[in-house]
Amino acid sequence: MTYPPPPTPPTGPANPWAPPSSQALWGPPPPQGPPALNGFALASLLVGLLCLPPLGIVFGVVALVQIARKRERGRALAVVGLVVSVVMTVVAAYVTQQYADSFSRHVASSVVARDDAEGSRTAIDDMAPGDCFNVPGGDLLKQSPFVHAVDCTQVHHAEVTSSTLLDDGPFPGDDGLESTATDICWEAQDAYAMDTWALPAYAEMYYFAPTRALWREGDRRLLCVIGTSSEEHRGSLREDAGMLTPEQAEFLRVMNGVDKAFARQPEGGPEEALSESRTWAREIDTALAAQSALLRRVSGRPGIGAAAGAQLVEVEAARKEWQRAARATKPAEFDEAWDRAMRSLDVDTEKKLRGAYGLSTRVPEWLSDPGAEDSRGSSRELT
Repeated sequence: MTYPPPPTPPTGPANPWAPPSSQALWGPPPPQGPPALNGFALASLLVGLLCLPPLGIVFGVVALVQIARKRERGRALAVVGLVVSVVMTVVAAYVTQQYADSFSRHVASSVVARDDAEGSRTAIDDMAPGDCFNVPGGDLLKQSPFVHAVDCTQVHHAEVTSSTLLDDGPFPGDDGLESTATDICWEAQDAYAMDTWALPAYAEMYYFAPTRALWREGDRRLLCVIGTSSEEHRGSLREDAGMLTPEQAEFLRVMNGVDKAFARQPEGGPEEALSESRTWAREIDTALAAQSALLRRVSGRPGIGAAAGAQLVEVEAARKEWQRAARATKPAEFDEAWDRAMRSLDVDTEKKLRGAYGLSTRVPEWLSDPGAEDSRGSSRELT
């Protein structure tokens, strides 16, 4: 049997039985678009900047992880969002802390204001020289922006001598503020109650000064007061130049100037600060020179001339010793001159002179008792 020949393959450019080209199987993939932008990267920036910074930090971290794993776009955007979220979180925390502090002070002041105290509740900033007030429990050191104003004829804890606005600028520090407040308040008290011998022994100088936090809020008010909370005190202690004769006011200004010079004694004494002690000795000599000049002018006046002359002799003797102290080259020399200078002044002589002027003759405790603390070392701060 004869079989027919196989069919002839079709001719032409296309051969349906040809094997697939290897180049078609293993060639590069067809071109695609750029990598997708990571959504968390954009969300981190928007959330951190506009509403919830802590969540923006989370979104930023998630974006960086996904971008590294999926090779997506947006790394720079995620970094910016993360940084912005961190900064905004810190700012938000600071603002929240400041608000919390302010709220705590407000709550504390409200609690203090509810304590028992006679008088009308009044802001410290509204108090003026001559006003008297009470504080809860008589504690003049307890912090509060409010006091209880009363008439000075009633029992009261303190009396305002001055209300001053301190200069603007950065906070001077606790020590700087204390030094400034002490100087201002002693000046105010000496002008308000000029006859220091007339002040009761329980009267002390206090002041209300702003804290560092209040200073940042713009509070610059310094309130100087005479505190009398340790006794049931009635009546005003005011005795300023308008309530005295011109001769009395002139005498007291000079005498208070001497007291202020003595109060500036350097810490450590001549053993630790000889140079500063010599400067202090010259300041005392200058103050005594002003007293000597006044005594010379009034030594011939009837009624006070004899007492003024006796005081003049003692003052001049004391000046010579203070001048020696100012020239001392050794602490022992300074101490010897200092001791002689102090023995030159007799408190009974000054007592007679003050009596001749019609002023108080009650010798203060810090003069009659050498071991007692000088009243100028007993200032108190209220913040």
